[in-house]
Amino acid sequence: MDFIDIALIGSYILVGIALLAAIILPLINALDDLSSLAMSAVGILILLVIFGLGYAISGDEVTAVYTKYNVDAGLSKLVGGSLIMMYLLTGVALVGIVYTEISKIVK
Repeated sequence: MDFIDIALIGSYILVGIALLAAIILPLINALDDLSSLAMSAVGILILLVIFGLGYAISGDEVTAVYTKYNVDAGLSKLVGGSLIMMYLLTGVALVGIVYTEISKIVK
């Protein structure tokens, strides 16, 4: 193993530790304040509703290119729902940015 392989393995380990810390430490902190845990649950629920909306309106068509990569109708619908969710959240973020900037100008 050369230096690059060792560095890559080390970086994977550090990313894994950071991921675990980013998931576990806020949960430990949220147990002290249950209202913050409830607000997090509301945020996750809103994301699930937006994904459900995107999943419901996405298509499940499978083209020849999709079958080449073993993509079936379910996976096509899942990817379509994820893309629509991303488009909706991007639109909401852009509207929020424009609203914030306009409200700063008006003040």
